[in-house]
Amino acid sequence: MLYREAGDFKTSYVADSQTFPIKFDRYRYYAVLIIGFAFIPFVINDYWVNAIFLPFLIYSIAAIGLNILTGYCGQVSLGTGGFMAVGAYACYKLMTAFPEVSILIHVLLAGGITAGVGVLFGLPSLRIKGFYLAVATLAAQFFLVWLFNRVPWFYNYSASGQINAPERTMFGVPVTGPETAAWAAYLFCLVLTVFCALIARNLTRGMMGRKWMAIRDMDIAAEIIGVNPLMAKLSAFAVSSFFVGVAGALFFAVYLGAVEVGEAFGITKSFLVLFMVIIGGLGSIFGSFAGAAFLVLLPVVLKLVGVDLLGWPTDLVAHLQLIIVGALIVLFLIVEPHGLAQLWRVAKEKLRLWPFPH
Repeated sequence: MLYREAGDFKTSYVADSQTFPIKFDRYRYYAVLIIGFAFIPFVINDYWVNAIFLPFLIYSIAAIGLNILTGYCGQVSLGTGGFMAVGAYACYKLMTAFPEVSILIHVLLAGGITAGVGVLFGLPSLRIKGFYLAVATLAAQFFLVWLFNRVPWFYNYSASGQINAPERTMFGVPVTGPETAAWAAYLFCLVLTVFCALIARNLTRGMMGRKWMAIRDMDIAAEIIGVNPLMAKLSAFAVSSFFVGVAGALFFAVYLGAVEVGEAFGITKSFLVLFMVIIGGLGSIFGSFAGAAFLVLLPVVLKLVGVDLLGWPTDLVAHLQLIIVGALIVLFLIVEPHGLAQLWRVAKEKLRLWPFPH
């Protein structure tokens, strides 16, 4: 009774091909946006923003980017942390070189610069695939981290090698720097997350997305029917790197404020985003959000239950988190390769038919 599609018909192709063609889904997303923009900013505090909301929003953007490349186009990548570092350092150089330009422009330009770097490192995908492509992107991860550590120009010749985000404002309200209010940082990241999610949703449902999925399913057959593998793969690397670069810029400028590339954007970051995509669901925008939410909330829940309630040692809880994540990855890969997104789709199917048997 709560979820029905009967009687929800369309009278034009435009209405049938809109982003959310089912009315119930459309209203549900509207409700989520209203809560996110009109309610949460008035009730959150610094702890909720820094522990949950900012990591969730930023990692969601990074997971969407990796999902486009791996889930939709089938190109395995282990260089997400390195590409996030490109976005962070590009944003830093732009913020220091052009202080009068809006921080929003800096973040988007950082994503564009990362897209160019992603295309450059995506060139090997035209000749190699699978395990060999994963190794190539892993090499890109180590090369980019080494580059930002060894070339002083990237961190403005700072003696410590650390980059610090200068204070920048939007409409007179600080969104970076120590004076930033919790709600301002949250809203800034939320706007960019919604923007990236809408762009990704429309790209994956359009002609570009169909080309990516054709390459993923069988690249030789896709080329026979007219899909250009060069443009399809490089466009996937470009779009994916753009989102990952935006996430890296936000991670540096809004969330942390100061980073050292080896610690903030190491190989651990690449695996973390990959685990979000695997647990959330390959080839699903909703799965990117679900995986990011799960891996952001898991350490918070384990700390509340294990440390605060049960009194377990902190190191035990940290190891328990690794065990749970590893076990879930194996479980999802064996039992449900499409992750939490597929479980959500199955639940919706049951709601459509309830109370009748499946």
